[in-house]
Amino acid sequence: MLMEREDQRKSSGDGGGGERGRLHTWKGYSCSITPERLPLPRPVLNVALGARHGVLLVEGGQVFTFGVLPWKQSHVPEPTLESALSGQRVVAIAAGSFHCGAVTENGCVHMWGENRAGQCGVSGVGSVPNPTPVALLDSDAVAAPPQTVPAVELACGEKHTLALSVRRDLWAWGSGCQLGLNVSAFPVWKPQKVEHLAGRCVLQVACGASHSLALVRCLRPHDGCRPPVDKCGQCDELLYTMTDKEDHVIISDSHYCPLGVEPTEDEGGLEPPAPPAGLKTSPSEPILSSHTSNSGSPAAADSSAEPSHPQDPEDRGPSLVDGVPTDSAGGPQDQSGGSGVSVVGVKSSPYPDEQAVKDYLKKLSENTQAEAKTTSGRIHALLPSAGGLISSTPTSALNSLVASCASVVGERVASTYEALSLKKVMNFYLPSRAAGVGGDTAERVRREESMQGKKSSSTGDIREEEAEGRRRRLSLPGLLSQVSPRLLRKAGRPRMRAVALTPLGGAVPEAREVLPTLQTEVWSWGHGEHGQLGHGDGLARLQPLCIKSLNSKEVVRVAAGGHHSLALTAQSQVFSWGSNSCGQLGHMESPSTVPRLAKLSEGIRVWDASAGDRHTLLLADGDCVQPIIYYSGQQVKEGEEEPSEAKGGGGEEEEEEAGGYTQQPVLLPFCMNLGYVSSVFAGGRRCVALSDRNVMGFIASVHELASVERRFYCKLCSLKSEVIRPLLELESLSAALGQATLGLLQTLVGRFSLLCHLTGQHAASLTANLRRSRDIKSLVILDHGGILLDSYSDYCSAVGNFQVMGGFQALTRPSLDVFGKSSELLQKMLECSEENVTTADLLTELFYLPTLHLHEYGRLLLKLATCFEVCSDEYQKLQDSCSKFEAMVVQLKRKRKEADYTVHFFKNFPGKMTDSLRKPHRRLICESSNKALTLQNAGRFSVNWFILFSDALVHAQFSTHHVFPLATLWVEPVPEEETGVYALKLITPEETFTLLASSPMEKAKWLRAMNQAVDQALSGSGRDAGQRLEPPVSRTASYTFYKEGRLKDATYEGRWLVGKPNDRGVLKWPDGRIYTGMFKNGLEDGFGDFISPNKTLNKNNHYQGHWKDGKMHGLGTYRYASGEVYDGFFQDGMRHGHGMLRSGKLNTSSPSVFIGQWLQDKKTGYGVFDDITKGEKFMGMWQEQLRQGTGVVVTQFGLYYEGAFRDNKMMGSGVLLSEDDTTYEGEFSDDWTLSGKGVLTMANGDYLEGAFSGEWGSGLKVTGSYFKPHLFDSDKDKSRAVKLGRLCVSAEDKWQAVFEECWSQLGCEAPGHGENWRAWENIAVALTTSQRHIVDSPETTLSRSHSRTLESLEVIPQHQGPITIDRYHAIRLYLIKACDTPLHPLGRLIETLVTVYRMTYVGVGANRRLLPQAVNEIKSYLHRIYQIVRFLFPDLPEDGGLIPEPDQKESGSTGDPPDSPKPSRVVSSSALLLPVLLPRLYPPLFTLYALDKEREDDVYWECVLRLNKQPDLALLAFLGVQQKFWPVSISPSLSTPGQKQQVMSGTKDQCFASAVETLQQISTTFTPSDKLQVIQLTFEEITQEVQSLLKQDFLWSMDELFPVFLYVVLRARIRNLGSEVSLMEDLMDPCVQHGEHGIMFTTLKACYYQIQHEKLT
Repeated sequence: MLMEREDQRKSSGDGGGGERGRLHTWKGYSCSITPERLPLPRPVLNVALGARHGVLLVEGGQVFTFGVLPWKQSHVPEPTLESALSGQRVVAIAAGSFHCGAVTENGCVHMWGENRAGQCGVSGVGSVPNPTPVALLDSDAVAAPPQTVPAVELACGEKHTLALSVRRDLWAWGSGCQLGLNVSAFPVWKPQKVEHLAGRCVLQVACGASHSLALVRCLRPHDGCRPPVDKCGQCDELLYTMTDKEDHVIISDSHYCPLGVEPTEDEGGLEPPAPPAGLKTSPSEPILSSHTSNSGSPAAADSSAEPSHPQDPEDRGPSLVDGVPTDSAGGPQDQSGGSGVSVVGVKSSPYPDEQAVKDYLKKLSENTQAEAKTTSGRIHALLPSAGGLISSTPTSALNSLVASCASVVGERVASTYEALSLKKVMNFYLPSRAAGVGGDTAERVRREESMQGKKSSSTGDIREEEAEGRRRRLSLPGLLSQVSPRLLRKAGRPRMRAVALTPLGGAVPEAREVLPTLQTEVWSWGHGEHGQLGHGDGLARLQPLCIKSLNSKEVVRVAAGGHHSLALTAQSQVFSWGSNSCGQLGHMESPSTVPRLAKLSEGIRVWDASAGDRHTLLLADGDCVQPIIYYSGQQVKEGEEEPSEAKGGGGEEEEEEAGGYTQQPVLLPFCMNLGYVSSVFAGGRRCVALSDRNVMGFIASVHELASVERRFYCKLCSLKSEVIRPLLELESLSAALGQATLGLLQTLVGRFSLLCHLTGQHAASLTANLRRSRDIKSLVILDHGGILLDSYSDYCSAVGNFQVMGGFQALTRPSLDVFGKSSELLQKMLECSEENVTTADLLTELFYLPTLHLHEYGRLLLKLATCFEVCSDEYQKLQDSCSKFEAMVVQLKRKRKEADYTVHFFKNFPGKMTDSLRKPHRRLICESSNKALTLQNAGRFSVNWFILFSDALVHAQFSTHHVFPLATLWVEPVPEEETGVYALKLITPEETFTLLASSPMEKAKWLRAMNQAVDQALSGSGRDAGQRLEPPVSRTASYTFYKEGRLKDATYEGRWLVGKPNDRGVLKWPDGRIYTGMFKNGLEDGFGDFISPNKTLNKNNHYQGHWKDGKMHGLGTYRYASGEVYDGFFQDGMRHGHGMLRSGKLNTSSPSVFIGQWLQDKKTGYGVFDDITKGEKFMGMWQEQLRQGTGVVVTQFGLYYEGAFRDNKMMGSGVLLSEDDTTYEGEFSDDWTLSGKGVLTMANGDYLEGAFSGEWGSGLKVTGSYFKPHLFDSDKDKSRAVKLGRLCVSAEDKWQAVFEECWSQLGCEAPGHGENWRAWENIAVALTTSQRHIVDSPETTLSRSHSRTLESLEVIPQHQGPITIDRYHAIRLYLIKACDTPLHPLGRLIETLVTVYRMTYVGVGANRRLLPQAVNEIKSYLHRIYQIVRFLFPDLPEDGGLIPEPDQKESGSTGDPPDSPKPSRVVSSSALLLPVLLPRLYPPLFTLYALDKEREDDVYWECVLRLNKQPDLALLAFLGVQQKFWPVSISPSLSTPGQKQQVMSGTKDQCFASAVETLQQISTTFTPSDKLQVIQLTFEEITQEVQSLLKQDFLWSMDELFPVFLYVVLRARIRNLGSEVSLMEDLMDPCVQHGEHGIMFTTLKACYYQIQHEKLT
């Protein structure tokens, strides 16, 4: 490429114009013509031709002009540079008849030339001599100054110019209706946006003398699929609506699409130019000017007739006259009245007569023109006047017309038509129409102003219309005008079989933005007197209108001549329409008002076209790679040119007679001498071709690539239309193929259509590259070759699938109906001359035909590569691309070979068994019918046949066969040394067997084949085999079990390891059971989620937790379908260990909660049962689901029982207390039922002794003695108090299962029996697995602090060696963290203990008599947890032991005797563990204390409130505080910071305020040691204050201290001081009791008792 560039530069110096972009020009088509070569300094990139001048764009962006330039009053035969544009790089040029335009690279438009019609966009001047900038100003922009929109393309006509903006909007200026603007006055000096095409993507524009064409991309439906026919394709609104009135139905099709209206086929009439301000016209409006029909005459309806002149101008309504634009330049098109309106107003009646109707209907039903449209103007008003005719003769033509029309509008209208007889409908409409006729015009104008451009064809209904909103009324009879003759013919045609094959319809997703779109529409507007608009009539159009007949033709380029139009399709065909006076259309229709194909001989593929004034130039592929040029149109005689020029264009008629013209396109003989022509241009009378010289074969290769692609696309299209469509339309197809194979055929055809469409897009892209740059940078195939490769791969698979299922065999019979016996068409398509080839083979070859094209890509890319230096990037890129295509060729060949081999196999081994093995994606790899492989240990007469497919290994025996999916097949070679035979071991999930090969060769062959097949089955067929020697041992696959047993018919999907489910997976049984989780060695193991449906309740049981060896094992939660929830431990699939079972919700029948020990699914051991219905709570022993042994029951009414239970009842000796302290001690026989000896003690101390029977609370029978103890016999009274706690479960026996679980987690068989190192290992494993499980499960996330805790726990603390104070603190910190996370065994233990404690002592369990048990339970917890801590840290001393540290003496407080024990050195369970445990248990425990101390606390509180009413001094005096401790009076002037003023006698809460505040904090602390710390601080505060008063060191005596402390306690107002004191007393660390803290605590306790008894003193 670089060499070429250099060559170009060299040659461009010699004035020869180089090797590229050589310009040749000529006129006409006679044999004697030789094109003239115009020499230019640089290669020409683009040419634009006007009537007598031309504009050239050369490399570097310079612009030259030549020819007659009246705006410069000069005639320049040689191209001259437009110096006004120098310094700007021009990228696009255009030429109109007498003006020029250019677009620079920054999108700026420059215009020059004739400007009388405003076509140069420069206001106020008749001509513009030099290029002048013209701005496209978008006033829609929100910004205040209008934005300038950059342009990309220009097109110029005789009096108008169109510009295409970078946003693909269209802009217009100049004069005439060809602008497509909604304006009433011309010229339009400033560019205006063509609103009618706003929101659509315009791809290209072309201008004729007085008409315009636009190539527009089809709008895509929003949801990616085609919208229903009754919806608008752009905005999804209904196209037709029906409104029921009292006596008739109004059908409205007034849908106005905001994206630019897509007028329907009834747009025969002319939309008038915009009426004067206020009368805005909707584009699809019927015109009823003065309510006069402008469309009734049959003459106007003749498709070939030129529009007649208006015969009765008076009859034309005012709304038409005002707005008709008259062309300022007065060209020939003005003869038809400026706008081509044909108004026939012969009679006075506003409607046509019956004869007209008959004629029209006859015409409609007889019309057989191929693509004709309705050509009359509006016939909305046609039928109602013919009421008489219709009621007398409802002709069949009319009925079929209405019916076919109804099918267009939709099912709803059809049903309406059936419901109302046609006659009635017609009659209904007459009154309303008649009313409309007499309507007042002024009124109508006023209404329309208010309605902003809404009009109604049924003018009588304007009022309803306003309510309806944006809907135009269309009455049923009026709807008939919507019907085109084509629809009529459709109605008469028999229905085709519809096979849903979307791509055939062309609705291919255009997701591939890199390729040009083929889904296009052609829109036209302007003057139409020669039929150049292509709408089937000669009427003008003021606004763009879609040419419906070109909609599915894949137009890729449009061109416009003087009065004719061309459209070039992706299939290299040319459609032409318009004036054919000189044969310029390339066919003999004259004139043609609808697009028709130009007549070219077969095999000529046109890829560029241009239109001049009266001629057409076509650039095409012929037999060889070099392009050929065709000419159709007028012959220009030599010497004719000058006179006509001198006459100034007046000699057209004479010339037409003088010169001949073509009947069909003529090949120009000289075109082969021009070199490789890249584009052709026509304009005025002139023709121009641009060509390149073939340097180093590069140009030829680029042309060949494009030419081959175009030929291939045409081949695919003919294959689609001549073979595939006829086959699909066959009635017998589904019967012949069957549903499954038909589905495969549909997939195949869909893939074919996609491939075909892609090829078309690629061909269009290559063609565009030829016209533009002709370099390899813009070749899509290099950067986006993957799109093509994927498409071919998918297609080839689809053909293979259809072939394997015998699809082509099955198609043989149906295809006879289409192609006959000889199948000449198929042979012609294949270009095959062999005799006796079956139809099935022909069809197979035909469908594989597209895949052969890949080789062409490879060949041509290689050919292109040879044009470059080997070291260049281009060469490398082309070479890489080529190798990708060649690799795909090999892959597709292999795919085909596999499919052929598979088909051959099924043909050779017919039968039920093999038929059942046929699957579309399945291919045969090898089979052992040659006895190459046998089963080890098989019987002598057994038959074992192994067939290896691409997805399964089949083992067939006499009558049975088994299919082993390859994804779950493991193959291992057995070493020959061991066995001496060539064996392969096969492992599948349910079987393992050994195969014997006949030779080492066979063994290696089968091993390789199986391994490759397995590897490919696992990786998906897209990858080439042979990348790995053997497939992975561990893999992901799905499998359904078939053998009897637990897993029969279950499907497993997940990870495998050598034939066994391993790691994560999902197991589903057919009855609805599903397990999701971890597997090990084929069984559920690890964490998993299991759902099993309960058929009777129609709900699911759901287990979430741990498994072992396929059973629930370890911690888990089981939610039963009945609503019960079990949360706890399992073993062997049963509830075993500690667990909690919740039954029922609080509002259901029998809600209850059990928490405790389970043994093999039964409650056994200690447990707490809360019966919420009865309001009772049981705490005691269980056996086999029954209460058995000792236990306690408390009720919500305050009853308390402790004693023996047997068979779930209170049976044996027990103690029963009621709320008022009435007590029974004796025998029981049933719940709350006394039976036998006992003592009943009253609250006042009286008691009964004897035999009791009966239920407590419902009258007891007593036989015995009544005692009333002597009032002064106080000792006896005391002896009667019942000792509680003797008959209940001891604290050490409670919750043993919870502690056992913890020990077993640490790897110990029994508490304390195990290895220390193993315990730490287990802790590490527990932490990591739990963490991994949390990371894996999406619903649980860790808080940041929790994550930090886990990170710090990952470090195992030092747990060997002597304990020092530092080690002790490290241990303490570790325990605090460990107990903070339930993932640590200790944390799990603490969490469970807190749960059980709360379950026991909250709710009904909050009974004051349970306090001693609650305290003992905590002490027991401390003791048992400390055992575990000592197991983990074996060097910790016994509970209460000392840490030996004699050297380091702690400086204790001065008052300590030297030998007193220092708390910091004593290690106790409470000091270590209570801070962790107590805060979590505090609420239920403190509640029990408060209940127990309730009476005493009330007395104390009453006293506190009474004494606190006293001011400070009075209280100090009352309590006997020595006066020296009272605050001293010092005059304010001398006050110093440490001193206090004398307290006034009235002040309160001033004395010792800081000490009071400190003591109040006792309620906010939890552990006794923290509370003692608060007391100590209080004492220190008091001491400090006293010292500041006395200004000297001071030692307290108890007599002095006690009253002061009493004062502080009173002022602190602690509500439950009694409870606080009791809690401290019960749980205080024993080692503290005799120290300083002990004395302080005793002082506080004394204060509490003193306050209670204060009133006595």
